[in-house]
Amino acid sequence: MSDARLLKKDLFGEVWLRPSAAEPSILRDTRSARWWVRWLARLLLRREARGLAALDGLDGVPALIHYDKDRLTRSYLAGVPMHMGKPSDNSYFLNAARLLRRMHRAGVAHNDLAKEPNLLVRDDGSAAFIDFQLAWHSQNRGRLFRMAAREDIRHLLKHKRTYCPDDLTQRERRMLDNPSGLSRAWMGLFKPVYLFVTRKIFGWSDREGAGDRGQQT
Repeated sequence: MSDARLLKKDLFGEVWLRPSAAEPSILRDTRSARWWVRWLARLLLRREARGLAALDGLDGVPALIHYDKDRLTRSYLAGVPMHMGKPSDNSYFLNAARLLRRMHRAGVAHNDLAKEPNLLVRDDGSAAFIDFQLAWHSQNRGRLFRMAAREDIRHLLKHKRTYCPDDLTQRERRMLDNPSGLSRAWMGLFKPVYLFVTRKIFGWSDREGAGDRGQQT
């Protein structure tokens, strides 16, 4: 792959940055995934493709360029991860909240906004979201979807509490203080298992690949 730069290689395959004068892109390739997790790598690829396809044309999320069962190509979004950009202006979080509302209206819950590298501070100071592998696309937006969407909002508010605590409204503080039943179940029952599997078995890190801004995963 001439001129392409390998950003990440793990059990689930490879992530490449493909430079282009017209439009740089990110390629996620599962063909080199370990045989015993290839099914999961393809599942995550499919979820990302469905989510991005549902958000086609929405500014602030990557555009889906190509998808097949083994590979996904999406557009590259310029900016820096939140933990590097450290947004201290409430306008960033207002912009991120608007973007999140548009995503939810389109029937997509991100499901992974707890990770700061998945939120970008763009060159113009606006917000963008990347890494839709855990995204959920729901056409009817039923009760479970609404609970997932609420968790998206709570995760965004947690970041706002970190970087702009004085700008939290009373309503936002109440939401932070009252996690949903889904959130409580996740924290008490499933998160310990998730952390064991992802960190001990797969060797993942919440900020994996985020040291170099070119590493959009």
